[in-house]
Amino acid sequence: MTKIWTLRDIPPQTGKRILITGANSGIGWHTALELARAEAEVTISARSQEKAEGAAARIRAQVPQARLKTGVMDLADLASVRTFADRELADPRPIDTLVNNAGVMALPKREVSKDGFEMQFATNVLGPFLLTGLLLPAILRASAPRVVNVASYAHTIGGPVPVEDLNSEREYKPVRAYGKTKLENILFTRELQRRAGDRLLATTCHPGASHTNLAVNTTFGMKLTTWLLTPIMQDAAQGAEPTLMAATSPDAKPGGYYGPGGLWRLRGHPVETPTAPFAHDHRAGHRLFCELERLAGISYGI
Repeated sequence: MTKIWTLRDIPPQTGKRILITGANSGIGWHTALELARAEAEVTISARSQEKAEGAAARIRAQVPQARLKTGVMDLADLASVRTFADRELADPRPIDTLVNNAGVMALPKREVSKDGFEMQFATNVLGPFLLTGLLLPAILRASAPRVVNVASYAHTIGGPVPVEDLNSEREYKPVRAYGKTKLENILFTRELQRRAGDRLLATTCHPGASHTNLAVNTTFGMKLTTWLLTPIMQDAAQGAEPTLMAATSPDAKPGGYYGPGGLWRLRGHPVETPTAPFAHDHRAGHRLFCELERLAGISYGI
Protein backbone atom coordinates (compact mmCIF):
# COMPACT_ATOMS: atom_id res chain seq x y z
CA MET A 1 0.00 0.00 0.00
CA THR A 2 1.32 3.45 -0.99
CA LYS A 3 2.17 5.67 1.94
CA ILE A 4 -0.19 8.64 2.39
CA TRP A 5 1.58 12.00 2.12
CA THR A 6 0.82 14.45 4.92
CA LEU A 7 2.26 17.69 6.25
CA ARG A 8 4.55 15.63 8.47
CA ASP A 9 6.39 14.59 5.31
CA ILE A 10 7.58 18.13 4.55
CA PRO A 11 11.37 17.99 4.86
CA PRO A 12 13.13 20.76 6.81
CA GLN A 13 13.35 23.89 4.67
CA THR A 14 15.95 25.60 6.84
CA GLY A 15 17.98 28.14 4.89
CA LYS A 16 15.74 28.04 1.83
CA ARG A 17 14.39 31.18 0.21
CA ILE A 18 10.87 30.66 -1.13
CA LEU A 19 8.61 33.12 -2.99
CA ILE A 20 4.84 32.60 -3.17
CA THR A 21 2.45 34.69 -5.23
CA GLY A 22 -1.02 35.38 -3.89
CA ALA A 23 0.01 34.23 -0.42
CA ASN A 24 -2.28 36.58 1.47
CA SER A 25 -5.22 34.13 1.58
CA GLY A 26 -6.48 30.66 0.75
CA ILE A 27 -4.15 28.05 -0.71
CA GLY A 28 -1.24 30.48 -0.94
CA TRP A 29 -1.49 31.53 2.70
CA HIS A 30 -1.58 27.96 3.99
CA THR A 31 1.37 27.12 1.75
CA ALA A 32 3.31 30.03 3.24
CA LEU A 33 2.31 29.00 6.77
CA GLU A 34 3.59 25.45 6.46
CA LEU A 35 6.80 26.42 4.69
CA ALA A 36 7.47 29.01 7.40
CA ARG A 37 6.78 26.32 9.99
CA ALA A 38 9.39 24.18 8.19
CA GLU A 39 11.88 27.06 8.72
CA ALA A 40 12.06 28.46 5.20
CA GLU A 41 12.34 32.19 4.62
CA VAL A 42 9.07 32.94 2.83
CA THR A 43 8.28 36.00 0.75
CA ILE A 44 4.55 36.73 0.68
CA SER A 45 3.45 38.68 -2.37
CA ALA A 46 0.03 40.32 -2.63
CA ARG A 47 -1.59 43.15 -4.53
CA SER A 48 -1.25 45.54 -1.59
CA GLN A 49 1.19 45.97 1.28
CA GLU A 50 -1.71 45.87 3.72
CA LYS A 51 -2.79 42.42 2.53
CA ALA A 52 0.78 41.10 2.56
CA GLU A 53 1.50 42.43 6.05
CA GLY A 54 -1.81 41.09 7.35
CA ALA A 55 -1.00 37.64 6.03
CA ALA A 56 2.45 37.76 7.63
CA ALA A 57 0.94 38.78 10.98
CA ARG A 58 -1.47 35.84 10.90
CA ILE A 59 1.42 33.46 10.24
CA ARG A 60 3.51 34.92 13.07
CA ALA A 61 0.55 34.41 15.41
CA GLN A 62 0.97 30.67 14.82
CA VAL A 63 4.71 30.53 14.12
CA PRO A 64 6.36 33.30 16.17
CA GLN A 65 9.81 32.47 14.84
CA ALA A 66 8.69 32.64 11.19
CA ARG A 67 11.14 34.28 8.79
CA LEU A 68 8.93 36.31 6.48
CA LYS A 69 9.27 39.04 3.87
CA THR A 70 6.48 40.82 2.04
CA GLY A 71 6.17 42.34 -1.39
CA VAL A 72 3.58 44.04 -3.57
CA MET A 73 2.83 42.75 -7.06
CA ASP A 74 -0.11 42.76 -9.44
CA LEU A 75 0.43 39.89 -11.86
CA ALA A 76 -1.92 41.49 -14.38
CA ASP A 77 0.41 44.52 -14.60
CA LEU A 78 3.69 43.63 -16.31
CA ALA A 79 5.42 46.72 -14.95
CA SER A 80 4.45 45.67 -11.42
CA VAL A 81 5.88 42.21 -12.05
CA ARG A 82 9.16 43.71 -13.21
CA THR A 83 9.36 46.02 -10.20
CA PHE A 84 8.80 43.10 -7.80
CA ALA A 85 11.36 40.95 -9.62
CA ASP A 86 13.95 43.74 -9.54
CA ARG A 87 13.57 44.01 -5.78
CA GLU A 88 14.00 40.28 -5.31
CA LEU A 89 17.00 40.16 -7.64
CA ALA A 90 18.67 42.92 -5.62
CA ASP A 91 19.12 40.24 -2.97
CA PRO A 92 22.18 38.29 -4.16
CA ARG A 93 21.03 35.03 -2.59
CA PRO A 94 19.58 32.28 -4.81
CA ILE A 95 15.86 31.61 -4.87
CA ASP A 96 15.27 27.99 -3.97
CA THR A 97 11.57 27.74 -4.82
CA LEU A 98 9.05 29.87 -6.70
CA VAL A 99 5.38 29.02 -6.22
CA ASN A 100 3.13 30.64 -8.81
CA ASN A 101 -0.12 30.37 -6.89
CA ALA A 102 -2.12 33.58 -7.51
CA GLY A 103 -4.98 33.54 -9.97
CA VAL A 104 -8.51 34.56 -10.89
CA MET A 105 -11.33 32.30 -12.04
CA ALA A 106 -14.06 32.60 -14.66
CA LEU A 107 -14.62 36.36 -14.55
CA PRO A 108 -18.23 36.96 -15.64
CA LYS A 109 -17.34 39.56 -18.29
CA ARG A 110 -14.25 39.87 -20.41
CA GLU A 111 -11.96 42.35 -18.67
CA VAL A 112 -8.71 43.73 -19.98
CA SER A 113 -5.52 44.34 -18.03
CA LYS A 114 -3.54 47.57 -17.98
CA ASP A 115 -1.38 46.10 -20.75
CA GLY A 116 -4.38 45.14 -22.91
CA PHE A 117 -4.53 41.42 -22.18
CA GLU A 118 -7.62 39.46 -21.17
CA MET A 119 -7.56 39.45 -17.38
CA GLN A 120 -7.53 35.70 -16.72
CA PHE A 121 -4.75 35.18 -19.25
CA ALA A 122 -2.80 38.14 -17.87
CA THR A 123 -3.09 37.06 -14.22
CA ASN A 124 -2.92 33.28 -14.52
CA VAL A 125 -0.42 32.87 -17.35
CA LEU A 126 1.44 35.88 -18.72
CA GLY A 127 2.31 37.50 -15.38
CA PRO A 128 3.64 34.25 -13.82
CA PHE A 129 5.54 33.48 -17.03
CA LEU A 130 7.25 36.87 -16.93
CA LEU A 131 7.99 36.58 -13.21
CA THR A 132 9.51 33.12 -13.61
CA GLY A 133 11.67 34.25 -16.51
CA LEU A 134 12.93 37.33 -14.69
CA LEU A 135 13.78 35.37 -11.56
CA LEU A 136 15.24 32.40 -13.44
CA PRO A 137 18.91 33.40 -13.06
CA ALA A 138 18.50 33.51 -9.26
CA ILE A 139 16.48 30.29 -9.27
CA LEU A 140 19.14 28.43 -11.24
CA ARG A 141 21.80 29.45 -8.70
CA ALA A 142 20.05 27.38 -6.01
CA SER A 143 21.37 23.92 -5.22
CA ALA A 144 18.03 22.21 -5.92
CA PRO A 145 15.73 24.81 -7.49
CA ARG A 146 12.01 24.32 -8.02
CA VAL A 147 9.24 26.11 -9.85
CA VAL A 148 5.70 25.13 -8.87
CA ASN A 149 2.72 26.28 -10.92
CA VAL A 150 -0.74 25.86 -9.41
CA ALA A 151 -3.13 24.66 -12.10
CA SER A 152 -6.63 23.20 -11.81
CA TYR A 153 -8.69 20.16 -12.68
CA ALA A 154 -10.46 22.65 -14.97
CA HIS A 155 -7.55 22.29 -17.40
CA THR A 156 -9.47 19.32 -18.79
CA ILE A 157 -11.98 21.74 -20.36
CA GLY A 158 -9.26 23.98 -21.73
CA GLY A 159 -8.09 21.87 -24.65
CA PRO A 160 -7.16 20.53 -26.96
CA VAL A 161 -5.96 23.69 -28.79
CA PRO A 162 -4.71 26.06 -26.07
CA VAL A 163 -2.44 28.36 -28.08
CA GLU A 164 -5.11 29.97 -30.24
CA ASP A 165 -6.92 33.16 -29.25
CA LEU A 166 -4.97 33.55 -26.00
CA ASN A 167 -6.67 36.88 -25.39
CA SER A 168 -10.18 35.46 -25.95
CA GLU A 169 -10.84 38.18 -28.52
CA ARG A 170 -12.79 35.99 -30.93
CA GLU A 171 -14.84 34.41 -28.18
CA TYR A 172 -15.04 34.83 -24.42
CA LYS A 173 -16.63 32.07 -22.40
CA PRO A 174 -15.65 32.58 -18.73
CA VAL A 175 -15.20 28.95 -17.66
CA ARG A 176 -13.63 27.90 -20.94
CA ALA A 177 -11.18 30.81 -20.74
CA TYR A 178 -10.26 29.82 -17.18
CA GLY A 179 -9.73 26.19 -18.14
CA LYS A 180 -7.54 27.29 -21.02
CA THR A 181 -5.28 29.29 -18.69
CA LYS A 182 -4.91 26.31 -16.38
CA LEU A 183 -3.97 24.08 -19.31
CA GLU A 184 -1.42 26.70 -20.33
CA ASN A 185 0.05 26.57 -16.81
CA ILE A 186 0.73 22.86 -17.27
CA LEU A 187 2.07 23.18 -20.81
CA PHE A 188 4.37 26.03 -19.73
CA THR A 189 5.66 23.99 -16.79
CA ARG A 190 6.47 20.97 -18.92
CA GLU A 191 8.11 23.04 -21.63
CA LEU A 192 10.20 24.82 -18.98
CA GLN A 193 11.26 21.41 -17.66
CA ARG A 194 12.22 20.24 -21.14
CA ARG A 195 14.30 23.35 -21.78
CA ALA A 196 15.97 23.44 -18.36
CA GLY A 197 16.69 19.71 -18.16
CA ASP A 198 18.17 18.72 -14.82
CA ARG A 199 19.00 22.32 -13.87
CA LEU A 200 15.68 22.68 -12.04
CA LEU A 201 12.53 20.79 -11.11
CA ALA A 202 9.28 22.18 -12.54
CA THR A 203 6.05 20.73 -11.20
CA THR A 204 2.33 21.48 -11.25
CA CYS A 205 -0.51 20.80 -8.87
CA HIS A 206 -4.18 21.47 -8.23
CA PRO A 207 -6.12 21.93 -4.97
CA GLY A 208 -9.24 19.98 -5.89
CA ALA A 209 -12.48 21.43 -4.53
CA SER A 210 -11.38 23.68 -1.70
CA HIS A 211 -12.97 26.55 0.19
CA THR A 212 -11.20 29.76 -0.93
CA ASN A 213 -12.21 33.23 -2.07
CA LEU A 214 -11.56 32.30 -5.72
CA ALA A 215 -15.29 32.00 -6.38
CA VAL A 216 -16.18 35.46 -5.07
CA ASN A 217 -15.90 37.21 -8.44
CA THR A 218 -17.08 34.59 -10.92
CA THR A 219 -20.11 33.55 -12.92
CA PHE A 220 -23.42 32.55 -11.39
CA GLY A 221 -22.90 29.05 -12.79
CA MET A 222 -19.53 28.68 -11.05
CA LYS A 223 -20.98 29.99 -7.79
CA LEU A 224 -23.84 27.48 -8.08
CA THR A 225 -21.38 24.66 -8.79
CA THR A 226 -19.33 25.69 -5.76
CA TRP A 227 -22.47 25.71 -3.61
CA LEU A 228 -23.49 22.24 -4.83
CA LEU A 229 -20.01 20.90 -4.07
CA THR A 230 -19.97 22.40 -0.56
CA PRO A 231 -20.77 19.10 1.23
CA ILE A 232 -17.66 17.43 -0.20
CA MET A 233 -15.30 20.41 -0.34
CA GLN A 234 -12.20 20.48 1.83
CA ASP A 235 -10.77 23.46 3.62
CA ALA A 236 -7.98 25.59 2.19
CA ALA A 237 -5.42 24.01 4.52
CA GLN A 238 -5.92 20.60 2.97
CA GLY A 239 -6.24 22.18 -0.48
CA ALA A 240 -2.68 23.48 -0.03
CA GLU A 241 -1.24 19.99 0.47
CA PRO A 242 -0.68 19.27 -3.25
CA THR A 243 1.25 22.53 -3.57
CA LEU A 244 3.36 21.66 -0.55
CA MET A 245 4.01 18.17 -1.87
CA ALA A 246 5.05 19.55 -5.28
CA ALA A 247 7.26 22.16 -3.61
CA THR A 248 9.04 19.95 -1.08
CA SER A 249 8.76 16.21 -1.73
CA PRO A 250 12.06 14.58 -2.71
CA ASP A 251 9.97 12.20 -4.83
CA ALA A 252 8.33 14.93 -6.93
CA LYS A 253 8.88 14.22 -10.63
CA PRO A 254 9.95 16.58 -13.41
CA GLY A 255 6.79 17.91 -15.01
CA GLY A 256 4.71 16.01 -12.44
CA TYR A 257 1.13 16.89 -11.53
CA TYR A 258 -0.15 16.51 -7.97
CA GLY A 259 -3.66 16.75 -6.57
CA PRO A 260 -6.10 15.21 -4.10
CA GLY A 261 -6.30 11.44 -4.23
CA GLY A 262 -9.72 11.01 -2.65
CA LEU A 263 -13.32 11.36 -3.83
CA TRP A 264 -13.39 12.17 -7.58
CA ARG A 265 -9.92 13.70 -7.15
CA LEU A 266 -11.59 16.66 -5.47
CA ARG A 267 -10.45 16.08 -1.89
CA GLY A 268 -8.04 14.04 0.18
CA HIS A 269 -4.30 13.84 0.70
CA PRO A 270 -2.19 14.52 -2.39
CA VAL A 271 -0.96 11.98 -4.89
CA GLU A 272 0.55 12.11 -8.34
CA THR A 273 -2.43 12.38 -10.64
CA PRO A 274 -2.89 12.27 -14.43
CA THR A 275 -3.54 15.26 -16.64
CA ALA A 276 -5.64 15.40 -19.79
CA PRO A 277 -3.81 13.81 -22.77
CA PHE A 278 -3.51 17.18 -24.56
CA ALA A 279 -1.55 18.54 -21.57
CA HIS A 280 1.32 16.36 -22.85
CA ASP A 281 1.34 18.01 -26.30
CA HIS A 282 5.00 18.97 -26.69
CA ARG A 283 4.42 20.96 -29.86
CA ALA A 284 1.64 22.99 -28.24
CA GLY A 285 3.89 23.62 -25.24
CA HIS A 286 6.72 24.83 -27.48
CA ARG A 287 4.40 27.13 -29.46
CA LEU A 288 2.90 28.52 -26.27
CA PHE A 289 6.30 29.16 -24.68
CA CYS A 290 7.55 31.05 -27.73
CA GLU A 291 4.36 33.14 -27.91
CA LEU A 292 4.54 33.96 -24.20
CA GLU A 293 8.14 35.10 -24.60
CA ARG A 294 7.00 37.44 -27.37
CA LEU A 295 4.02 38.84 -25.47
CA ALA A 296 5.92 39.26 -22.19
CA GLY A 297 8.95 40.77 -23.88
CA ILE A 298 11.41 38.32 -22.37
CA SER A 299 13.77 35.59 -23.52
CA TYR A 300 14.41 32.75 -21.09
CA GLY A 301 17.79 31.96 -22.63
CA ILE A 302 17.57 28.23 -21.91
